[in-house]
Amino acid sequence: MTAAPAFDAARALQLAARTLDIEAAALAGVKARLDDAFAQATYTMLACRGRVVVMGMGKSGHVGRKIAATLASTGTPAMFVHPAEASHGDLGMVTPDDVVLAISNSGESDELNAIVPLLRRQGVPLLAMTGRADSTLARHADLVLSSAVEQEACPLNLAPTASTTAQIALGDALAVALLDARGFKEDDFARSHPGGALGRRLLVHVADLMRSGDALPRVDPGASFGEMLREMTGKGLGFTAVVDAAGRAIGIFTDGDLRRLIEKGGELRGLTAGEVMHPNPRTIADTALAVDAATLMERHRITSVIVVDADGRFVGALNTNDLMRAKVI
Repeated sequence: MTAAPAFDAARALQLAARTLDIEAAALAGVKARLDDAFAQATYTMLACRGRVVVMGMGKSGHVGRKIAATLASTGTPAMFVHPAEASHGDLGMVTPDDVVLAISNSGESDELNAIVPLLRRQGVPLLAMTGRADSTLARHADLVLSSAVEQEACPLNLAPTASTTAQIALGDALAVALLDARGFKEDDFARSHPGGALGRRLLVHVADLMRSGDALPRVDPGASFGEMLREMTGKGLGFTAVVDAAGRAIGIFTDGDLRRLIEKGGELRGLTAGEVMHPNPRTIADTALAVDAATLMERHRITSVIVVDADGRFVGALNTNDLMRAKVI
């Protein structure tokens, strides 16, 4: 069995710091070279009636997939097409309404350059992201975004490292410029990320989570103290709403109210719901966002809230456990 090579922790840290320094310098160089071509590329993608088709081979291809995903998630329809597969039929995915963003550090990728004439024949705008302004890809592109770096972070100056970092950063810069130009907002982001935390916070409404129907604790103002306690215990929400004949919640009685009455002493059995309730309870509309319900509960230090419809009728109840199960909080 071959022995593991000796490990030098100090050298590992030294190389890590060197890598970060090189990549930071690479990004500073990309920033310094930003010019009107970047603005024109952003406008070309913004005005595109189809999709931004991202292409790249090898490590540039991996970067391209990430850029396409970032664009798509921030409001710019985009997809990745592998250049080698494009030569074998996938080029049919590209239409004259699209824009192609071709990524190649050397600008001499055979698979990519083989399809450039076909793209030009279709009249598809071609944006090149490359490290060489004199490359074949750059010469045939409508616009060139420079991702050139002085050196790779790899000690052999071979493995794509700083160059791929520059490509990813340029792709992020395009995505940010485009989302700003589109007026892309939080709710737009949530619609493309419905399974994420932001999607849950911005797309889930109170009506989606609230208890309703027979699960709601409710009594009329004339209900006895015993009836009110049975309703609270049976529904398990820690409160009961006091509802008038029109179905509006005119008051609330909670577990905390019960404890305070007991501490005061006195006869409770003869009291009615209307006599012990808190009038004008906190309510929230069933059409409100669940995150607004969470904010309301936090602001007033309550664990449950009454839900009402557009006419002010008691239609639901929501507590912090419901919000936690839905991962709103």
